[in-house]
Amino acid sequence: MNSLISYLDEQGVHYRLSHHPTTYTSQELAQVEHVSGKKVIKPVVVRADSGFVLCALPASYRIDLAELKDQLGARDVRLADEPMLQELFPDCELGAEPPIGRLWGLPTVMDESVLRDDMVTFQAGRHDQAVTMPLAEYRRIAQPEIAHFGRQR
Repeated sequence: MNSLISYLDEQGVHYRLSHHPTTYTSQELAQVEHVSGKKVIKPVVVRADSGFVLCALPASYRIDLAELKDQLGARDVRLADEPMLQELFPDCELGAEPPIGRLWGLPTVMDESVLRDDMVTFQAGRHDQAVTMPLAEYRRIAQPEIAHFGRQR
């Protein structure tokens, strides 16, 4: 059992774990889970100055790095590379990280656009598993700061 599922169970979270064909993008995940790309949360890890931040935003959005830099009050913001992601999330398949930074000691910043839906879906640390839960539960366990850095594609 992975650390995400153990954590959700320990926290008494109401969630549904689904198994699906392997997906490599959050848009593919939305298709196999039969939900809008706006309901699928993708994590994007950035290096902001000397630390890492997990950014959570809808699958159908992209990060505006200049806006994120302003929102974080950082001097420099850049995307984390794959070797760094493997180091930060050793128990996850690369690209299937859940958008809950605190499980790995990272702060989570959530784009305000996620607030539009009452249910969210995201990868469960593997490319063939997803978790769906109420947004309120996600916010309770991820404890994200809310910011404005996402742009619709």
